[in-house]
Amino acid sequence: MSQHPESIAPHGGQLIHRIASHNQRHEFLDKADFLPRVQLDKRATSDLEMIAIGAFSPLIGFMEQADYDTVVETMRLANGLPWSIPVTLSVDEAVAERLKEGSLVRLDDPNGNFVGVLELTQKYRYDKVREAVNVYRTDEEEHPGVKVVYDQGDVNLAGPVWLLQRDHHPHFPSYQIDPAKSRALFQERGWKTVVGFQTRNPIHRAHEYIIKCALETVDGLFLHPLVGATKSDDISAEVRMRCYEIMLELYFPETRVILAINPAAMRYAGPREAIFHALIRKNYGCTHFIVGRDHAGVGDYYGTYDAQHIFDEYELGELGIVPMKFEHAFYCKRTEQMATTKTSPSRPEERVHLSGTKVREMLRRGELPPPEFSRPAVAAELARAMNITNYEI
Repeated sequence: MSQHPESIAPHGGQLIHRIASHNQRHEFLDKADFLPRVQLDKRATSDLEMIAIGAFSPLIGFMEQADYDTVVETMRLANGLPWSIPVTLSVDEAVAERLKEGSLVRLDDPNGNFVGVLELTQKYRYDKVREAVNVYRTDEEEHPGVKVVYDQGDVNLAGPVWLLQRDHHPHFPSYQIDPAKSRALFQERGWKTVVGFQTRNPIHRAHEYIIKCALETVDGLFLHPLVGATKSDDISAEVRMRCYEIMLELYFPETRVILAINPAAMRYAGPREAIFHALIRKNYGCTHFIVGRDHAGVGDYYGTYDAQHIFDEYELGELGIVPMKFEHAFYCKRTEQMATTKTSPSRPEERVHLSGTKVREMLRRGELPPPEFSRPAVAAELARAMNITNYEI
């Protein structure tokens, strides 16, 4: 795909497109009943979609062993290009045994619907503990990302994929903006610099503060909340999207923000996932990416700013997207506004700190986050979602 000369190049130089053409789709459908089947889980279904729309460029399919090994060990593809998370399709031995390298494999979603095709080039075994320790920095099964690795099959299937067709998102069709479209929108608006923002939590005042700080220095903001598979105790995507809509309607300039969904699944891989998320936003056309406190973290597995430090492990400019690193923001009682330690003269006891985790815990207890932390209209939406009736705006 040709790029507008002023737009940022996709990772690897070309925006991948692996959605079957009309003719390809009918050829695949004609073969549907004769192809061996592999049923995808939610994450693999998201990965198939992300590959097909170019969000995982330069990947054209699930990783072969050479790429898998170098990604796990060195955070690079076999050709040296930075890449931090293995993207694999794992099956058990019995499934792998009946599949032949060089053949086509039918890919079904969790509901048994025919959604894609794998051109199987390779089957290989892998070391689950090595992947866990290198990618997630722990071998503990309590880590949700590690648990996925341990629970999945022992054999990886590799090769190019085709998505049968691009369906409208069942919940957010108007926010389904794929990389080719987001790039076109940025160009239409004349945005040469665009900052991407990722979150799996409802937007709160600390998010708003760092987003607006970033927006002061670039042309546009690409709000890109993740709506793929998350942990069971995370706030639902529907609630989070309503909170974003409220924030955009009331507190942001309409002409400088685009809200879109990120169909990826969470890995909870902390620092490595921060790199992963940045490269995804690069493919969507962002030139900058916000990295805050404990990006994509879970529990106490990662240091507070490890997700920022990991960007320093690559040479300047090698990633092709600029990380914008922010300290943990809080509400400063002395200045009566959001701030960080860089701008606030306050003492620790004058600061209101709340994390996404604490907000979820408060909501489960029937409590609302205070106005210093959440905008009242957002708090009201969260209250409705959690059936909290004793709230006031």
